[in-house]
Amino acid sequence: MKIAIIGAGAAGCFAAANISLREGDEILVFEKTGRVLQKVKVSGGGRCNVTHECFEIPELIGKYPRGKALLRKSLYQFTPKDTIKWFEERGVKLKTEPDGRMFPVTDESQTIIDCLWGEMMRNKVMVYYHRSVEKIEKKESQFALHFADKSEYVADKVLIATGGFPKKEQYKWLEELGHSIQSPVPSLFTFNMPKHPVTELMGISVEDVSIKIQGTKITERGPLLITHWGMSGPVVLKTSAYAARELNERKYDFQVLINWLGAVTDADLKETFTFLRKEQGKQFVQQKNPFELPKRLWEYIINDCDIKADIRWGDLPAAQQNKLAEHLLRDSYHVKGKTTFKDEFVTCGGINLSEINAQTMESKLVPGLFFAGEILDVDGVTGGFNFQHAWSSGWIAAGNITPKP
Repeated sequence: MKIAIIGAGAAGCFAAANISLREGDEILVFEKTGRVLQKVKVSGGGRCNVTHECFEIPELIGKYPRGKALLRKSLYQFTPKDTIKWFEERGVKLKTEPDGRMFPVTDESQTIIDCLWGEMMRNKVMVYYHRSVEKIEKKESQFALHFADKSEYVADKVLIATGGFPKKEQYKWLEELGHSIQSPVPSLFTFNMPKHPVTELMGISVEDVSIKIQGTKITERGPLLITHWGMSGPVVLKTSAYAARELNERKYDFQVLINWLGAVTDADLKETFTFLRKEQGKQFVQQKNPFELPKRLWEYIINDCDIKADIRWGDLPAAQQNKLAEHLLRDSYHVKGKTTFKDEFVTCGGINLSEINAQTMESKLVPGLFFAGEILDVDGVTGGFNFQHAWSSGWIAAGNITPKP
């Protein structure tokens, strides 16, 4: 049997490494660029965030803004624990960082690439570079793959693992096979705030911040980083993922409300202010920062509230105290535009999941055609979740392309 895998990313290569070869079988991977596993190479700053130490599947599924119906079946078949075991059985140990992200102990993405490549070579996988598929024709029980260089290949089974495409027209060759597409929009991006004074604080990070997209119920919490173009960090990336379609509809022109104190409420803050007035009233507001915010950020907020350097907590006028409370709990920023997060471009959108058998990753419309990875309308937040979906869906597809004896 001839098996064609389109795309040499995480899902495609993992599937190629896990297909059970029988006598006479051959596995060919077609990659449109000149390199394999490019996202694996750059992930986690070149360390590769392989998966996440989130072992409770219901909790794990909650890390994916889209695709939950498919994930309820796929993640139980190949879990993060299975990922850890798979790599460790091949000599690659993973370590867990305080936030739950898991990396190879070498802190080198090349370790993961070498492991996957070694398994592919043991499986006698042949990789062809600079082969961009333009059309797939179903011919009875086989598939004719037509490439941009005018070459062709006839396969018995096909796995599509190209990753997501940023434009819907790039899915045309899959629509021609009968599949419908959820329109792609960017996910995991940072917020641009052109010429906003806050960007002068670039490099400052705050560990516990809450963000709300004004006019929606979308709220996320986590670390935030101020950059020279606006705001980034895990909380911004999570927010962008859950609000991907909403923000696309708004053409990335919207307001965010920031609670610089994380989960602190108005009542909590009022109590703190009362304590400061009574117990530390002689302290200067600018010098007494009771919230452990970075010094430059605290000064920025104080100045924005027109609180002078000689104002003490005991003398702080009610109007300025109210203004300070608003800045701390509901600081409003106008976002206009986005920036892709490093090289880890992720799309929300792709193949409609109602057309996929979640138990096998096989198309319900075209027998013998399989899908894995981000080509499906599944995407996760940062932290190793997109790779876990790639490993799970690739492993399931591999096991059903040639069922294990």
